Amino acid sequence: MSSTTDKIKGTANEAVGNVKQAAGKATGNDKLVAEGKAQELKGEAQKTVGDVKDGAKNLADKVTGKH
Repeated sequence: MSSTTDKIKGTANEAVGNVKQAAGKATGNDKLVAEGKAQELKGEAQKTVGDVKDGAKNLADKVTGKH
């Protein structure tokens, strides 16, 4: 996956996770809250992977002289 794809999927997972958490809290569904938190964390990890890929590409571009 490209860094952009990772970031987009990460943002989407964070958003869905937050919605699940809110719905779970509103209905008293602890399982849904936990699922939402897990999905939010997955999204954060995906975004981090995208950031790392960007950093590696930028470093490679500097090393090879591509700006």
